[in-house]
Amino acid sequence: MIKVPESLFCYFEQAGITRTIPPGGLIYMQGEPSGTIYLIKKGRVRIYYIADDGREVTLAVAGAGRLIGDSSFLAQSSRPTTVSAVPEVQLISCTTKSLMPYLMQSEELCLILFQLLTDTCNYLCSQVRRLTLYNRHQKVASFLLDETETPNPDKGIIGSTLPYSHEELAICVGLSRVTVTKILNEFCDAGYIELGYRKITVTGRAGLESLFT
Repeated sequence: MIKVPESLFCYFEQAGITRTIPPGGLIYMQGEPSGTIYLIKKGRVRIYYIADDGREVTLAVAGAGRLIGDSSFLAQSSRPTTVSAVPEVQLISCTTKSLMPYLMQSEELCLILFQLLTDTCNYLCSQVRRLTLYNRHQKVASFLLDETETPNPDKGIIGSTLPYSHEELAICVGLSRVTVTKILNEFCDAGYIELGYRKITVTGRAGLESLFT
């Protein structure tokens, strides 16, 4: 997954301020006016949509080096999603206006922002496919396969192990915790995964992939 390299963090630090958000703390709510962009320095955030009836649909979990609030690049726009911290998060917040001089200075910074926007679009297309076209077993399998495709220490993904509870996984795939627990136990019995306390380890990728054939 594309992310801003630490060598470019200095541009955001010069353009904005660093904030610390406690676990579970809100960063912004959908419907609020845009205007501020956030670069994640440390920790993870959950990006989700809240329906009128209160249901939440998780769109992504983002870690260090990712941008959130990129709707701020559009004039007079509002936040399409809500974002909250998972563990404690360090963010650099800045406006598009304050960042613009540094975009003009650095071709590398411009390129990485375009790559991030494209990567986000591709990810959301994949998420829409998962939520609308897959059955419940495929939803869970797809998420496990996608998230463990490459290790991502910034998101706590070490090797093929996800640091997720059943409840957290259920939120991410739009299913109930009871349903997710049942599916995970089935995958475990089949040898596709191993379960631990707040840990899910993929041990049989081929088995999970066979659910899509």
